Amino acid sequence: MKQTTTLGHSTLSVNRIGLGCMGMSEFYGSFDEKESINTLLDNFNF
Repeated sequence: MKQTTTLGHSTLSVNRIGLGCMGMSEFYGSFDEKESINTLLDNFNF
């Protein structure tokens, strides 16, 4: 299975596995901004 894909019409190659962030927004009730930022940073450094 191909592990990366080209992003849109750009030349950027990105990992096919992504982190959905909808649950980190106001749409599902309250959220902890610090925890959301730490989650993003942890996955960025993964």
